[in-house]
Amino acid sequence: MPQDTANIGSGAVEAPLCFIVPQDKKPEFHSAAYTGTEPKIFFEIEDRMVTISDVRGMTTEAAFDREGFELLQSPTAVGDLNSDDAVENQYYPEIEVLLKKRFGVSRIEIFDATRRSDSGNGANNPYGARGPATRVHVDYTAKSGPQRLKDTVGAEEGERLLASGARIIQVNVWRPITGPVQRAPLALADASSITKDDLVATDQVFPDRVGEIYHLAHSPKHRWYFASEMKRDEAFLIKGWDSKDPNGSHFAPHGAFQLPNQDPAAPPRQSIEIRTFVIIEEARQTNREQTPWRK
Repeated sequence: MPQDTANIGSGAVEAPLCFIVPQDKKPEFHSAAYTGTEPKIFFEIEDRMVTISDVRGMTTEAAFDREGFELLQSPTAVGDLNSDDAVENQYYPEIEVLLKKRFGVSRIEIFDATRRSDSGNGANNPYGARGPATRVHVDYTAKSGPQRLKDTVGAEEGERLLASGARIIQVNVWRPITGPVQRAPLALADASSITKDDLVATDQVFPDRVGEIYHLAHSPKHRWYFASEMKRDEAFLIKGWDSKDPNGSHFAPHGAFQLPNQDPAAPPRQSIEIRTFVIIEEARQTNREQTPWRK
């Protein structure tokens, strides 16, 4: 059954995405950091054919607080995004400026950077090589989002922010390291087409802790998007958790997929994602909540 056709423009493709099959027992998987190689899963998955529309043909632009993602023109002056030093000392400040301007806030907390490549060997990271994430997922849950905030800013400050009524949004900034992307692009679900029952909380086992993410179960009602030929001066903003949305109804599940006409000789997809918290304290807001955020 095809997906809901709301806001579908030109450039749609049919391709398989990888979904979790719901089960009675809470699913879990061992992370790449735990295994030292590929993640090891302990649950059933399935590939389902879906329609994935090109955001460049959307009848209205994707908006962060509606679809849970948006595509921005965002040039970077960093020459080598494969350099840990350049990422930390040059790219992080760029991301901070980008998000402060985009959301009109004064506080951004950056806590992680991950590179990915479908070259076969993965992309180098301080904690090991990483390939594209093919299982459709959301990085945080109603449980792990607040915990990751406390891990990032400290338990006492995290508790203060959560108790204060501040809005804290976990935002991923996803960018190609090289472009245009011709292999393994990123598919993103329109968050407004996801229901709470579609999200399956899954334990993610690390060497020193157990985290939690959402995997996504398939529904023909989901709406899917990607950006064709995505360039280095473009970036996706992806919502991974929102303190004002505890049920996750506006998180954006995402995962890599193979284009139906993908050229195996095309350059490997190389990308970098920066995980952040955008912190909006009530005392510092003006009338932002009365006007939806737009580009």
